[in-house]
Amino acid sequence: MNLNHPKRMLKRFMRKFGLRLLCLGLVTMGTGCTIALSSPAPVPNSPNASANCITKYESDRDYFPVKTKIKHAIGFDVSYHQHYKIITVKQPWKNANQVFRYVLVQCGAPIPDGFSADQIIQVPVPSIAILSTTHLAHLEKLGLLDRLVAMSSLDLVYGQQTQTKLKSQGVQDLGRGSTVNVEKILALSPALVTTFGTGSPERDRHPKLLEAGLKVGLNAEYMESSPLGQAEWLKFTALFFNQEERANQVFDEMEARYEKVAAIAKSAQNKPTVVTGFHRNGTWYVAGGKSYVAKYLTDAGAEYLWADDPTSGSNPLSFEEVYRRGRSADFWLNGSQDWKQKEDIPKADIRYRDFQAWQTGQMYSANARISPTGGNDYWQSGITNPDVVLADLVRIFHPELMPDHQLFYYQKLAP
Repeated sequence: MNLNHPKRMLKRFMRKFGLRLLCLGLVTMGTGCTIALSSPAPVPNSPNASANCITKYESDRDYFPVKTKIKHAIGFDVSYHQHYKIITVKQPWKNANQVFRYVLVQCGAPIPDGFSADQIIQVPVPSIAILSTTHLAHLEKLGLLDRLVAMSSLDLVYGQQTQTKLKSQGVQDLGRGSTVNVEKILALSPALVTTFGTGSPERDRHPKLLEAGLKVGLNAEYMESSPLGQAEWLKFTALFFNQEERANQVFDEMEARYEKVAAIAKSAQNKPTVVTGFHRNGTWYVAGGKSYVAKYLTDAGAEYLWADDPTSGSNPLSFEEVYRRGRSADFWLNGSQDWKQKEDIPKADIRYRDFQAWQTGQMYSANARISPTGGNDYWQSGITNPDVVLADLVRIFHPELMPDHQLFYYQKLAP
């Protein structure tokens, strides 16, 4: 791609100039929320939530009076420096040997020395493209859907209200996975693209986006080992919009609800045993004992059979290994989404009939909210609603403790 082509140079200039023009307007607030227990309040009208650029820079002024503090997430941190803030993504993917640093400069303020051009991002950003549906939930909770110009897997978005809103504001579909249309992103020229990294050159899109001169933010929420740690990446997204105040409020309320449900689960008289996952293509992936899955199960008052495993990711095991430990488990969670009823399971492997959870019918999957096109809301909004997921699990394991809670993400396999 020749970035020196006159048309390309013009686009890049217009993008930069357009940023300045858009910064003169006020934040356009998104409306509606299809996922949370309570709808988001309007974006607060405070200096930290204003989209105005600085017209007269004052070197001794703190342009970010509302700060965010990271309490659970271990994958990123932020430091404040009067008119700019630095985000450090410490572990973008498993076994990564590099960190990513973003310098968020208040629009209209001077650019600090010592950083490369691709690290500098003027905030608040007026537009964003996202390459993960979990980032959509961040924008919904922050009331910033109107900033979205494009996303991957648009056809998989769950919720008719959200679908209608995105279509009405002309959000573009960028495709899925490795087929994401980079040229379309370039044509739209968003002020920020959020994506994730895996360390695989064949799958990762951020190198090409950076090469094209776009501003990219790597979100590594999936690397976190706790549900609240994953959910706290909401604050990562908020930093690019100067929405610390709103993000702090949303997260604090979410955290309080989560801890309230966890406290209820602690009163359980017994701890049922749990096996997760399923056997596919010769491998059964089992969540490690330090994973967010294990944390969910512990906080829900269950005994995870691999709690003694010291890893935080998914471990590939043979069917026989899982069979030996897991066939006597009281509950079986997160099997194949292709399983709609109990009798579908032994069709995949006759040995599944030996599992106690199959015999008693105690099998649940997080597939209660599936769009007509196959999008699963658990993977769209579930990460930002850990309190709701935990409530589902407590209702499954200890129905007597939460008799009024109706399952939201999970459902029991039909008999």
